[in-house]
Amino acid sequence: MTHNIYIYILIMAAVSYTIRVLPLTLIRKPLENQFLQSFLYYVPYVTLAVMTFPAIIRATQSPIAGALALVIGIAAAWMGAGLLPVAVICCAVVFVTEFFL
Repeated sequence: MTHNIYIYILIMAAVSYTIRVLPLTLIRKPLENQFLQSFLYYVPYVTLAVMTFPAIIRATQSPIAGALALVIGIAAAWMGAGLLPVAVICCAVVFVTEFFL
């Protein structure tokens, strides 16, 4: 059985292109449904969270260190810290926690 890589690449490109073009062709006027607008507004944030949160916990040697850094990072961001300070705080928390575990 021989596999042609170019067929796989062509199918992948067609599927990716279709997923991106269909909404543009089917939805031409502005959305008036408030629920649909709010749903589509939060989709990128949810997608990023679903990909990021498990990686935060699994990236450390101890899941406890990752979970603790996640909680402290959320608290620091909630209090108004920027992206760089939150990242530094989380790295420090993981470093200290894994040192004692």
